[in-house]
Amino acid sequence: MAKKKKRPADAPARSTAKPQLSQRDRKTLQDLRQLADSVVQAAERRRDPHIDVPARSLSNVRYNKVRRYIEMGSAKNRRQLFNLSQARVYMQTMLVASGCKQLIDQGKTNSIRGLFYQLKHTIEGTQEETFDTQEECDPVIEDLEVTLNALREELHVFATNRGNLVGELVLVDSGDEIDCSRMGSAGYSIPSIVEPEVIQFRKCDAKFILHVEKDTVWRRFNEDKFWRKHHCLVTHGGGQPPRGCRRLLYRLHHELGLPVYCLLDNDPWGYYIYSVIKQGSINLAFESTRMAIPDAKYLGLRSIDFERCGLSNSVKIALNENDIKRARQIAQYPWFAHKKEWQKEIEQLLKNRFKMEVESLISKEISYVTEEYVPARLREKDWLD
Repeated sequence: MAKKKKRPADAPARSTAKPQLSQRDRKTLQDLRQLADSVVQAAERRRDPHIDVPARSLSNVRYNKVRRYIEMGSAKNRRQLFNLSQARVYMQTMLVASGCKQLIDQGKTNSIRGLFYQLKHTIEGTQEETFDTQEECDPVIEDLEVTLNALREELHVFATNRGNLVGELVLVDSGDEIDCSRMGSAGYSIPSIVEPEVIQFRKCDAKFILHVEKDTVWRRFNEDKFWRKHHCLVTHGGGQPPRGCRRLLYRLHHELGLPVYCLLDNDPWGYYIYSVIKQGSINLAFESTRMAIPDAKYLGLRSIDFERCGLSNSVKIALNENDIKRARQIAQYPWFAHKKEWQKEIEQLLKNRFKMEVESLISKEISYVTEEYVPARLREKDWLD
């Protein structure tokens, strides 16, 4: 019989203390327990256990004109354990809920990818896998979010970091004080989880936020120290901004009162990114109350800028059929449909028959965008709302 190994005298003892839960964690745990209790109660009453999941579809989304952001409607889809076509996704939903409860109980977080592997296994006595692919798991996480009315981050699940920030802001991230004006060429990497329990704002001398679409443009603003000269923060989200970036913008705007200006490409994708920042995402409408920034302004690039800035033909990128179709769809969004300036902007894009990237301004001069274009737009208050 093998002898039990003794722990060396100088080895640290394994901590058995339970993590300190925040009020938000306690609320999320309570909701998860209620979800589990509903299964027990249904079984005791000999009824079919079910979950009512709010429908995440375009037909269940509406634009609130008063609040100026997208809201989710009241339609729901019922998932039942004893319905053969729904049993698998029902059990997957409960499995994800169990995995998130485990994370909160232990005071730990996990990535979306990590949660997939945490929950993936072969069901005992079968050859059936709980999840075949991560693409099967991801929508279930979102379903649980909307069912519990909880952010993914409140379930202790995070995505890959994407996006950077630089400027006159001192914050505390997981207990570490960080001066975002002293982060070198890479700037501060915006994390996926930016809730008040993780990030606190210590000092801010910035007067506004300039959000740009891509890392390449952000690097120009950082290298030229635009943020120092104009006393601002400069952020990017690597294209479509991830939820951590949008949530941080929301907090900076609402908690510190910083206006948000968006410098995006002159194409349907740039318009859509602005729409998501301003009104919220159609697919994630249930999170608009904690992410949408209705007062955000579209600073550029504009369809009139080809002539206004005297750009060369070499910067033109021809619109394809998908671009044209997408532009017309965006023009019909309720939050753009009745705004004359936006209708004029999209009409000019279609008339031009070409699109442009912000980087095209570099063809004028390498720092034209930071030294002339954006300062002029801000000074003249030349933006779209």
